[in-house]
Amino acid sequence: MKIGELATLTNTQIETIRYYEREGLLAEPGRSEGNYRIYGDAHAERLSFIRHCRGLDMTLDEIRVLLRFKDAPTENCREVNELLDEHIGHVAERIRELRQLEKQLKGLRETCLGGQDAQHCGILNELTEIARSPAASQSREGHVHGAHAGSGARKAKSKH
Repeated sequence: MKIGELATLTNTQIETIRYYEREGLLAEPGRSEGNYRIYGDAHAERLSFIRHCRGLDMTLDEIRVLLRFKDAPTENCREVNELLDEHIGHVAERIRELRQLEKQLKGLRETCLGGQDAQHCGILNELTEIARSPAASQSREGHVHGAHAGSGARKAKSKH
């Protein structure tokens, strides 16, 4: 199948498929006589696996580790269990961050009852005050980060 068919079959953007190929997550396909990429069922299965892992908010490095084990089915899966345990910890931390963010937003919402002119809006005034403070430009307090991008421990272990 051509890349467009693979994209439709797996509900994946063409550029994402090419990106996964460049990242070494998806094997480069063979080419037709007309130099079109030709994908097989194995590509579709692997791409679906990758997409499902991304849906679980796993990083590409985590997915590389999982794929390494998937490609070596006789290996002991202890590291897979450790990876998932670490990921669960990251998810729990993000949940804590989200709860804190919700608390901050609710507090901010309570500063304005609505129905008044914008110059007297408690929310806008509070946000303006926070933005003026010197710490605001240095801090990202309240911001919930994405999939543990700063985690490099697993990166060193994962090899193609």
